[in-house]
Amino acid sequence: MRCLIIGKVWPEPSSTAAGQRTCDLLSVLSDAGWEVNFASSAQQGEHAVDLSHYRVTMHSIKVNDSAFDSWIAELHPDLVIFDRFITEEQFGWRVARNCPEALRILDTSDLHCLRMAREAQLRSGDSLHLKNETALREIAAIYRSDLTLVISAAEMKILQTEFSVPGALLAYWPFAIDLPETVVAYGDRQHFIMIGSFHHAPNLDAARWCQQAIWPKIKEKLPDAEMHLYGSYGDRYALELNQPKTGFLFKGRAKEALETMSRYRINLAPLRFGAGLKGKVFDGFQTGTPNILTPIAAEGIFEGAAWAHGSPAAFAEAAVKYYCDSDAWKQRQLAEQAVCLERFAPQDWRPRLLEMIDDARKNLKVDRTGNFIGQMLRHHHHRSVEYFSRWIEAKNKNKEKHAIIGV
Repeated sequence: MRCLIIGKVWPEPSSTAAGQRTCDLLSVLSDAGWEVNFASSAQQGEHAVDLSHYRVTMHSIKVNDSAFDSWIAELHPDLVIFDRFITEEQFGWRVARNCPEALRILDTSDLHCLRMAREAQLRSGDSLHLKNETALREIAAIYRSDLTLVISAAEMKILQTEFSVPGALLAYWPFAIDLPETVVAYGDRQHFIMIGSFHHAPNLDAARWCQQAIWPKIKEKLPDAEMHLYGSYGDRYALELNQPKTGFLFKGRAKEALETMSRYRINLAPLRFGAGLKGKVFDGFQTGTPNILTPIAAEGIFEGAAWAHGSPAAFAEAAVKYYCDSDAWKQRQLAEQAVCLERFAPQDWRPRLLEMIDDARKNLKVDRTGNFIGQMLRHHHHRSVEYFSRWIEAKNKNKEKHAIIGV
């Protein structure tokens, strides 16, 4: 069986949770014996993972290029996974035309329209507007796909209740995390840590909010403690975020995130907006580092208000409590790891992905016939995108021709 994953970017699991998510997909399929291919129109960054580690063949593709048609027809995949709705918009119509029998799966990574709605709400102070322009595109991509993988149970609910997406089009598939047998003890750790890519707007906002509203309250109670902020692509914010006089220190990229986090006593995740599951929280699970969370950071992972703290004062109070009390710290660590074992165990979720794919392939014809809205959206979207794409391609070729002859 042959699979193609079309990525918006080349995965960087050391930089983002989305990159780790993509590598999880590659790993499960490769281990199951699939012939796995990964293609992207983006340039590879210096921190992109070597996909040969996952026994994956890499391909460079172009947007608005009809060469993709003959290439994918020759590749003839049985399964195509679009990494985020943007790649489905760009390449979905070409896949459908050239490989009509291939199962088409969309992996949302996180629900983009939700993240953007929350950011807009935070900036404006208005009510939450989920049905925004991004939602029009994202939900349409979900309907056009045969199946959509959703990482968060909270987002499964939103898609079904707020957007009336049929449950048959959705499949819950969260992170699956192995816990270590041993972790660094409380007495061998010190200071606080925050971690996350600064390409991701929620992480930059969280760092600024923590620096301005939360850290002074912690520092008042713990004058010798330090906050160490790690994140890829954050160098341009270093002058702003690195404040040695207050003990708030920007450390740049963490070469080994888990090894780095294991040295710290508390992991802070003061996210005010965002979506999906937060990779930094799972880093806490894997290193036995208790997490102090806002409701956004806890969403889809923990249930109940006791796990999260929305105000700066409550957040800081919890951080100080678990930092100073070794017994409470240990109880929190064990409670978090119990949640991880119960809800995100690899033995539960890795096989489940293969089962969902197998079921979707078996029922492909019936399910496509029953998804009339998807058929309608494919009909209109694919035609409009096709003509626009071909116009761009012709325009680009015309520019190249004129450049060659010096016009």
